[in-house]
Amino acid sequence: MIGVPGAGEPRRDPAAAHGRHPSAAGRSDRARSVRPSARASSAGWDGHGARRVGQNGPVQPHPTRSVVVLGSTGSIGTQALDVIARNPQRFRVAGLAAGGRRVDLLARQAAESGAEVVAVADTAAVPALREALAAHRSTARILAGPDGVAELAAWPCDVVLNGIDGALGLASTLAALEAGRTLALANKESLIMGGPLVKRLVKPGRLLPVDSEHSALAQCLWAEGPPGEGEWIGRSVRRLVVTASGGPFRGRSRAEMADVTPEQAMAHPTWSMGPVVTVNSATLVNKGLEVIEAHLLFDIEFDRITVMVHPQSVVHSMVEFMDGSVIAQASPPDMRLPIALALGWPERVPQAARPVDWTTAHTWTFEPLDDEAFPSVALARRVGMAGGTAPAVYNAANEVCVEAFRKGRLPFLGIVDTVAKVVDQHDPTPAESIEEILDADAWARARAAELVGR
Repeated sequence: MIGVPGAGEPRRDPAAAHGRHPSAAGRSDRARSVRPSARASSAGWDGHGARRVGQNGPVQPHPTRSVVVLGSTGSIGTQALDVIARNPQRFRVAGLAAGGRRVDLLARQAAESGAEVVAVADTAAVPALREALAAHRSTARILAGPDGVAELAAWPCDVVLNGIDGALGLASTLAALEAGRTLALANKESLIMGGPLVKRLVKPGRLLPVDSEHSALAQCLWAEGPPGEGEWIGRSVRRLVVTASGGPFRGRSRAEMADVTPEQAMAHPTWSMGPVVTVNSATLVNKGLEVIEAHLLFDIEFDRITVMVHPQSVVHSMVEFMDGSVIAQASPPDMRLPIALALGWPERVPQAARPVDWTTAHTWTFEPLDDEAFPSVALARRVGMAGGTAPAVYNAANEVCVEAFRKGRLPFLGIVDTVAKVVDQHDPTPAESIEEILDADAWARARAAELVGR
């Protein structure tokens, strides 16, 4: 497990020095618990930004935690800013970054949040951003280009939320970790592409998953209690069960998806997401990426990670233990809950999202994944086991194919079929440097473009 501090560790104030959390000294990397300490659970919050009165003294005000939001104009970013705005006693915005297509929204976010700096990946958007900031009466400093976004990722703050889409998030993930920041990671691609590099940089408690599935797995693992010594996860956990909504084409055969249109693929039944993630959810490539991410986060072998289709999207994932017990995390589909948990770790943020309504009847169903209709997850397992640069190739080829599908140049079934061809033509090498990863990424993009006829 590479991200979350364990039970039994002495806790300091979570905002003592730019989000520095206690280390898991004396434990192996894989034996770190994902359960908060007993002190954390007994000294919770009163719901108004203050610590509860305890045996050691009166109520203490909560220290405000500074946050940099990367990808602020996207789905994750806007929901993160909503969480921050509703909890001003807990959080403040230090900086914002976006691609550059929605500069007016970025400027408005900067003005409303009081961000001291904004970054835009597209340097051509700087003049429009400068004008928009002036119009919204924001005096935020501007950083430009991919290097500017990476610079913001290392900005002095307590938490960096990386909600950038796709492979572009890798440089920011590495920059944040190299600077010693606590990283709330919604950009799964950066972990999947740069797994060895990311794991090498992560310190205990500094990488917190924002994906609802991996946040759920972490919360389920907390329930196991202190790990003690040795290979705790290997001894106690039988399997991780990652749930999938099934997307808009759940129950269809492969033949029935031959004529799927981009508009149909974008009509996700549960979640509101960006275009790439939404199409990935329709092909279940997103679930394949999440299987690789779960392997990297929790050091669980691929044959102990199961995908189950759960169309209600209330149970976000489950952990099955060696004694046959299964623990699940459930909540209505709302990304503000895992966002708030990652930003506020190790404390929960009161009323981050609405809970399940237990006054009404519910039916939750689970069914096995149809690997014949949706081969992307099996392909991802193969890619993950190959390791090295193979996951970067899988991700890069998929991004090219999704864009080709959205532009009408590739059929829906051609997305995963073409990704598989690119993967089969790649000879994986160890991902020891960002240059090697980016070279593999560039090769995969070029090869996928050739195959789709661009």
